[in-house]
Amino acid sequence: MSALRFSGPVLPDGESREVYVVDGRITYERPAGAELAGEGWIVPGLVDAHNHLGLEDGGAVDDAEIERTAILDRDNGVLLTRDCGSPADTRWVHERDDLPRLIRCGRHVARTQRYLRNYGQEVEPDALPDTLGEQAQAGDGWVKLVGDWISREEGDLTPSFPADAVAAAIEVAHANGAKVTAHCFGADSLGPLLDAGIDCIEHGTGLTAAHLEQMVAHGVALVPTVLQTSKFPEFVSAARDKFPAYSATMESLYATRREVLMNAYDAGVAMFVGSDGGGSARHGVLHEEILAMAAMGLPNDYVLGAASWRGRAWLGWNPGLDEGDPADFVIYPRNPVEDLSVLAEPSRVVLRGKVVA
Repeated sequence: MSALRFSGPVLPDGESREVYVVDGRITYERPAGAELAGEGWIVPGLVDAHNHLGLEDGGAVDDAEIERTAILDRDNGVLLTRDCGSPADTRWVHERDDLPRLIRCGRHVARTQRYLRNYGQEVEPDALPDTLGEQAQAGDGWVKLVGDWISREEGDLTPSFPADAVAAAIEVAHANGAKVTAHCFGADSLGPLLDAGIDCIEHGTGLTAAHLEQMVAHGVALVPTVLQTSKFPEFVSAARDKFPAYSATMESLYATRREVLMNAYDAGVAMFVGSDGGGSARHGVLHEEILAMAAMGLPNDYVLGAASWRGRAWLGWNPGLDEGDPADFVIYPRNPVEDLSVLAEPSRVVLRGKVVA
């Protein structure tokens, strides 16, 4: 493979450098014959920490659609994806050097008839531990619980599983070497999950000060998906006549979602960035989620770090671009810390040492 040269400030420190790529890895020692392949602000590959590759409204999609959406994400600068539940078998993506690196969660694990049809593995509480163990073995070190959803019997948002089943299931997942995350909109599901040692919370619009304190104490992460939670008024409108209590709950959660997000930031909860791409959401729009988080009040450098070097470190990948690291980075024409909108227009996308976009 011929050597490539890239020039410009390298984040997070912003030092201007000549970055070389040889055999798919970073070096700062100039090799012979290195050709200039790009100039601009150089950012470690972006991380979509909540994505559903292989999922659409009706359930699983075929391989051609998986490839198409993975390329949309890649061309948006996303070079590492944490899948947060998919009914499709996406293991083959690992074999494609031109597609983003993928960390798979297996299927969502949900309560019977308490989730979106054809999305997850639906079980009753007594089967939850074994099912979570099976998904732990099927995935890439993460599993996903549906912590709460509307109960048609109660007409409101309620926890999916009792506390004892949650505790047993998380213990089994951890014993199988997997971390556990959970979809949680409301407050009532959070205490049992945190008490049981969960590793991450998705959405988290019901988080209280006590929950945040517990998350900080135990290193539990939050992926707030603010583009998704901005849709709560749509949920309210669709359900108001049939489920007025649920509508009132979701309306309240929407009204306080910015306060919850900023409280999490002020408390020191580790937050990361997820587009929720798949299902009803689009792929290739992580920059929109980054902008939305900043619009809620989070500092630009914090959100960009969460979507790049800090997100990579959290998921066990090289956070930056040090000597010998895999050459996964994105080049932008302007400083994204000063202008996050530039994330919509990458000049170059380099994955595994090759310019792919």
